[in-house]
Amino acid sequence: MKKFLIVGLGNIGEKYDNTRHNIGFKILDALAKEYSVSFETEKLGDIANFRFKGRTFILLKPSTYMNLSGKAVKYWMEKEKIEIENILIITDDLNIDFGTIRLKGKGSAGGHNGLKDIQEKLNTTKYPRFRFGVGANYSRGRQVDFVLNKWTEEEESELIERIPVSCNVITSFGTAGISNTMNTFNGK
Repeated sequence: MKKFLIVGLGNIGEKYDNTRHNIGFKILDALAKEYSVSFETEKLGDIANFRFKGRTFILLKPSTYMNLSGKAVKYWMEKEKIEIENILIITDDLNIDFGTIRLKGKGSAGGHNGLKDIQEKLNTTKYPRFRFGVGANYSRGRQVDFVLNKWTEEEESELIERIPVSCNVITSFGTAGISNTMNTFNGK
């Protein structure tokens, strides 16, 4: 049975709940709810898993904080014996319009400290990532405040539609492969 490690990046703790930076956690929470599974606290993160179309999806919300996500990713990849092409890192992206999806098989960290740490720990930039656009509606030098702030009411209402699409991206990644998933969802 093929296994996939789906990692939603975010920060643990109540003060980070429902912030733009925690979109990875939010998407995984929705996916877990859709498949009626619960997260359990394990080493370096919260874990849930489900089966879909003959594949096992292991969902990971690292407890290492965003900037140290690589340690949890590497640990769970090794523990579950998952190949690098079968991991998917979900993160926020300031350089993409709000709600826009961009899936890639490799690339730079793009200034994202979570991706930078994963790149360092895995010693490669060749791992699949799913960037969820949070937009750039902030004043110069205020990007940290922007990503660590809560969603606006307008964004919240749009997330009701965008989160299920994001869940479909994940199951498509595991069943149809990255190329087909990119063709179907990128820019949507």
